[in-house]
Amino acid sequence: MDPRVKPVDDGKGCRGVQLTNAAPLHLAGERLMLDPSGAAYWPARNMLILADLHLEKGSAAASRGRLLPPYDSRTTLDRMALLLRHYSPKTVLALGDSFHDCGGADRLQTADRARLATMAKTVNFLWVLGNHDPHLPADLPGEVAEEFADLPLTFRHEARATSNDAEICGHHHPKATVPVRGASVTRPCFVTDGHRRLIMPAFGSYTGGLDVADKAIAGLFPRGGRIFLLGKDRLYHFQLARSRVAA
Repeated sequence: MDPRVKPVDDGKGCRGVQLTNAAPLHLAGERLMLDPSGAAYWPARNMLILADLHLEKGSAAASRGRLLPPYDSRTTLDRMALLLRHYSPKTVLALGDSFHDCGGADRLQTADRARLATMAKTVNFLWVLGNHDPHLPADLPGEVAEEFADLPLTFRHEARATSNDAEICGHHHPKATVPVRGASVTRPCFVTDGHRRLIMPAFGSYTGGLDVADKAIAGLFPRGGRIFLLGKDRLYHFQLARSRVAA
């Protein structure tokens, strides 16, 4: 058995597989590594993939009178920096909603803006547009695109149910609840059919989630699939059964 894989059965009906560190996934013949941080790494392209950073969500909330600690962007960039050191990618691909709104990039604190600029000196940034940030400023480091194709994979913010290409997307912020030792745990997760589609969890610090049983997600996986639940330093693998998808 792969040394990263450990069967899990808590005796309460929760059966899955515990995967230490990054978990391999093959999509359209390409090998991806799913990281417990919620990022994915494509070794063949030396590309780090992130979804839904929602930078400056805290400042957006503050402008509406809802006070949140103003450190979400810094915390998210801290986590990104750790991944850059670990994977040393050539490209960082952000799958939309990188900023919580169109003014988010302009609200970045000077130190955070400088940090992004420093990262961009050694890493190519590619920003896919999302529904929260359909416009990005011209001075943002890197390139901006509606979607990005690097065959056989297509990267976009939101899944296209009728798409025939193999897609990697974000938007839904998937999460799942699983029973553990008589209780339950809810965590963000990757969702995939292991063939044509991978939905990424939200990477941002202040992002909520949508349950994988919701029809907006379940409808994209009518034949079921797999869930990779994020843990502290590992992933937990569960089946997304057809019966659950239909619920």
